[in-house]
Amino acid sequence: MDVRLNEEQQLIQQSVRELARDRIAPRAREIDATGEFPWDVVEMFRAHDLFALPFPAEYGGLSGSALTLNLAIEEVAKACATSALILAVQALGAYPIMLGGSDEQKQHFLPDLASGKKLAAYALTEPGAGSDAAGMETRATRQGDDYVITGSKIWITDGGVADTIVVFAKTDPKGGARGVSAFVLDNARELKGFTATQIHGKLGIRGSNTAELHFDEVLVPAANLLGEEGSGFGLAMRVLDRSRPGVAAQALGIAQGALDYAVGYARERKQFGKAIAEFQAIQFMIADMEAQTAAARAVVYHASQLIDDHSPEVTHFAALAKLLASDAAMKVTTDAVQVLGGYGYVNEYPVERMMRDAKITQIYEGTNQIQRLVIARSLLRD
Repeated sequence: MDVRLNEEQQLIQQSVRELARDRIAPRAREIDATGEFPWDVVEMFRAHDLFALPFPAEYGGLSGSALTLNLAIEEVAKACATSALILAVQALGAYPIMLGGSDEQKQHFLPDLASGKKLAAYALTEPGAGSDAAGMETRATRQGDDYVITGSKIWITDGGVADTIVVFAKTDPKGGARGVSAFVLDNARELKGFTATQIHGKLGIRGSNTAELHFDEVLVPAANLLGEEGSGFGLAMRVLDRSRPGVAAQALGIAQGALDYAVGYARERKQFGKAIAEFQAIQFMIADMEAQTAAARAVVYHASQLIDDHSPEVTHFAALAKLLASDAAMKVTTDAVQVLGGYGYVNEYPVERMMRDAKITQIYEGTNQIQRLVIARSLLRD
């Protein structure tokens, strides 16, 4: 799992690290406290061409490399998980078009996503269909040159701010997984019958726009169908293989940010006449935090490189990366709170926010229980 970054990747990593430290970290606490979507961060990403990272050059992108994108997500997540999620979801919403779209669809939709002119979202989960995505009830019915979409989606990141939303719906209600199709809703917020209701009261990633989407006979041109009817479920799973290392990179960044803060605090905090960093109990905690973070990083980078190499092992290692990194983030942030003691429990210090943010990485893009199923099945099938 020895992944070596090339010169361009190292430069991007360093520039995003500086941007996150100087411009995003000072905003992180306010974003969490207000729960308001950080449009200033979106503008910052646009100005620095960060939205272009997941896209090939022919569509206005910078690299199209999953590893390069995930390096950036990790660096932003060290400072603010909400801001990192904006980058990750721009890629998530674009992947169905990149993987399943025609050349004409790619030329039409991707340049505006690569520039950040339009934000993207990915609408798969429903109130009654989370891990069981094939059990969705949203319907798409062909009427002449259009499809009519009726139903609802929930927990859709950026669903209320996105302009381009890929929606999965049943074109064959009795077809199970083979009855699912994928559609691109362009300028979604302007479509008649479409509404997005923001979900409030979240434990973490509070500045992220999380929405419930409702489709009341929304008309979508038949030209916006991705691939063939019935190919949507397979496309959705291919997208998740590609996007899970992005969530893993977010989790990795959260863990590293918490570890860095805990180490700095332990050096400065004095008890019994000396820095708590001198106590073996603290040293062992920090050593374990570093071990978990470093191990997760190795797998996240490896899975990202496998995507870039078009390896058949992507499904297995994407699930491994998501599982290991998110579990590490939860453990490392919890331990960081412990290192800070009472100060770790109040929002004057960032580690309690990081602990709250870490939890969602064990849930979205497929729960960690689902990741374990994916990993076990790939081994047993082999």
